[in-house]
Amino acid sequence: MTVEPDNLVLEHLRTIGGELAEMGDWMHTTSAEMTAIRQHLTGVVTIQEHDHGNIAAIKGHLDRIERRLDLVD
Repeated sequence: MTVEPDNLVLEHLRTIGGELAEMGDWMHTTSAEMTAIRQHLTGVVTIQEHDHGNIAAIKGHLDRIERRLDLVD
């Protein structure tokens, strides 16, 4: 029994179609994961900027305290 060329081509096309569908699912999942990572990094950067502001404010207060106590070199 031989496989007709048309059926062989259809089999390969079905296989390729299935693999493409799997790849599409994988890409969708990867895209969702990357979106989550981007959002997380945005939060980290926001917190870091806030912390830098707090540190600058504390440094300003410390400088003022040192000046008032004549601790400045």
